[in-house]
Amino acid sequence: MAKLKQLRRLLWLALLLTLAFAGLAYRLVDLQVLRHEELFAKARANTEHEFLLEPHRGEIRDIKGNPLATSVLVKNICADPCLIAVHTAEFAHVLAPLLQTNEAKLVQLLAPRIRIKESGETLTNHYVCLKRKVSVDTWHQIQVAVSNLTFGVDEKNLKKAEQAIYNNLRQKGVFARDDQLRVYPNQSLAAHVLGFTFAEEKEINDTPVTDIAGRDGIEMMFNEKLAGVRGWRVTERDNLKREVVTLREQDVEPCDGLNVFLTLDSFVQQALEKALADAMQQHSPVSVSGLVIRPRTGEILAMATLPTYDPNRAGSAAEDVRRNRNISDIAEPGSTFKVVVVSAALNEGIVNLTDTFDCEHRHFWYAGKILHDHESYGVLPVQDIIAKSSNIGAAKIGIKLGEERLYDYIRKFGFGTATGVPLPGEVSAARWVPPVKNWSKVSIAQIPMGQGVSVTRLQMTMALCAIANQGWLMRPMLVDRLEDSEHHVIAKYSPQRVRQVIGEPAAKQMVQALKAVVSSEGTAAKAALQHYTVAGKTGTANKVEISYTATGAVANGHYVEKYFSSFIGFFPADNPEVCISISFDEPKAGHFGGQIAAPVFRQVAEAIADYLNIRSEDGNTPDGLVPGMDSRPSRATPEVAVKPETQTKD
Repeated sequence: MAKLKQLRRLLWLALLLTLAFAGLAYRLVDLQVLRHEELFAKARANTEHEFLLEPHRGEIRDIKGNPLATSVLVKNICADPCLIAVHTAEFAHVLAPLLQTNEAKLVQLLAPRIRIKESGETLTNHYVCLKRKVSVDTWHQIQVAVSNLTFGVDEKNLKKAEQAIYNNLRQKGVFARDDQLRVYPNQSLAAHVLGFTFAEEKEINDTPVTDIAGRDGIEMMFNEKLAGVRGWRVTERDNLKREVVTLREQDVEPCDGLNVFLTLDSFVQQALEKALADAMQQHSPVSVSGLVIRPRTGEILAMATLPTYDPNRAGSAAEDVRRNRNISDIAEPGSTFKVVVVSAALNEGIVNLTDTFDCEHRHFWYAGKILHDHESYGVLPVQDIIAKSSNIGAAKIGIKLGEERLYDYIRKFGFGTATGVPLPGEVSAARWVPPVKNWSKVSIAQIPMGQGVSVTRLQMTMALCAIANQGWLMRPMLVDRLEDSEHHVIAKYSPQRVRQVIGEPAAKQMVQALKAVVSSEGTAAKAALQHYTVAGKTGTANKVEISYTATGAVANGHYVEKYFSSFIGFFPADNPEVCISISFDEPKAGHFGGQIAAPVFRQVAEAIADYLNIRSEDGNTPDGLVPGMDSRPSRATPEVAVKPETQTKD
C-alpha cells in the first residue's frame, strides 16, 4: 500500500514536471519563433536609435557675395514631462527667467499628460518644446542652472540608486534640439525680393522635427535649393542611452542647401531705397516703387517698394505691406505707354520723327467723344508729340496704325503676359489688356495715351528696356548663379532674349525722341544728368479704383481723382547701361511724373553712376538742361461733360 502511494506521488511529480517543461517549451517557441519579429523589433528599439541630421539652409547673397539672408545655429529647448514629474515647479522656477517667459506657463507645459491611441495603447508625453530659437549661449546657461538644482533634498544621504534618479533628472529632464534661425543682416533691404521663412512642426518616424520653408520672394521660389536634404544616422545605444560609435550601421551626412546669388547689388539697392524713402517723406504717397535694370541683359540690380518691412519680424507686418507692388499691382500707365504706339508706327514705317500731326489746339472730336490735351498744341512733329507728351498727337498716330497692329505690338512688348521674373505673386494683367473685339470705338484713341489698359511696373520698365536694347525684349533676370558650400557653381543663369519687338532703326529713332523728353522743352527736364544724356518718358494718369482680393485685382469701373505718376529713363541714352523706373501711387504733394518722379530718377542715377563705372559723355550732355514744367492734365470725355472717368495726365 505504501509503495502504491509512493508510485502515485512519483507519477504526479512526473506529470507536473512534464507540464512545466511543456509550458516552458511553448513559451520558448512563442518568444523565439512565433513572436520573434515583434520582440526583436522591441529589443532593437531599446538599443537602436535613428538620428535625423539637419542640413544648413543656403544663403542668399547679392552679385558681389554680400549676404542678404543667412542662417545661424540656435536651440529649441525641450523637456521630458514624464521624467520631471513632480518637480515641475523647481524646473519652471529656474527656466522662466532664462527663457524670458511666465513661470506659470512653464508649469502648465511641463505637466505630464496621458494619451490613449485608437489601438488602446497608452502614451505619455516624453517631449514638449518650451521655447524655440534660443541662442547657444542661453542654452549653456540653462545647462548650468539645471545642473545646480537640489530638489530640496540632501542627496549625499541617499542611496546610490536614488542619487542616480536625481542625476538622470538633471541630465535628461531638459534637453535641446538643433535648429536654425533665419537672419536678414540688412533688415529691410530688398525685403520684397528676399521674402521670409516660417517654421512648421512635424514628425518623422516618431521624431519631432522642424521644417523651415520659404514664404514669399526668393526664399519661396528657391526653397528646395536653399533647404538642402536631411541626413540620418542609425546607431546603437548603451543602457545609459549613450551612442556606441563603433556600432553605427548607417551614417549619411546631410546635404546643405545651395547658396543663391542674385543679380541685385546691395549698394544700388540701398541707393534706390534711400531715394524712395526721401520721396515717400516728401510726397506722402500710398506707395512708391523703383527698379534698376541693365537693358542689354535684363539683370535687375535693384527692386524696391515702400512701405517695406523687416523679414526678421515678418509676422508683425501687414500683408499689404509685404506685397511686392512692382509685380503684383496694376495701374493704367498714362503717357509712358505712348512709347508703344509711336515705336510701333516707326517700326511699321507709317511715320517718322519729322512727320507732323495737327493736335487741334487741345480739343479733338473722335467717335462721339472729345479728347483733350494738356496744352494748346497746333501742328507738332512726332518727336515733339513724345517730348511734349501730346495726347491728341499720340491718339492720331494710334488711329493711323490701326487697332490690330496696335494690339499686336502691345502683346509683343510683353503686356498681358507675365515677365517670368522668378518671384511669386506676379500678375500677367492679361484681362487688363483687352483683345480688339472688346474695344470700344474710342479705344484706338485712348489706349495710345495709356488709358484703357493696365500694366505692372515691371512690364512697363521692361518695355522701355527693349527700346534701349535695340528693340530686343529681355526676360528680367534676378538670379545669377547657385553655388554649394564649397563655392562650386552648380547652376549659372544667362540673359534670355524673348523677342525683337521693333527693329534697330526704329529703336534708334525712338531713343532720339525720348532724349527730347529730358530737355528744357520736354516733360522731364528734372531727370537730366550733368555728364550723361538721358532718354525717358513721364506718365501721370488718373487711377481706376482697384481693390486687391484673394482672387486678384477687382476694378469698380470708374476713375477717381487719384494719380499714378512715373518716370522711366535710361542712360547713357545712345549706349544704355542702366534703366531706372520710379513710380508713385497716389502722391499727395504734387502728382505730375516729371515733377516728382524725374528728380528721384536723377538722385538714384547720380548715386550709382560712378559706382557702376559708367563712362561719362563729355561734350554730349544736352545744352540748357534746366528744371522744366511737366505736362498738364489731359481728358478724353463726352462732349457734354468733362468727367474724371476718362482723365489721363502726363
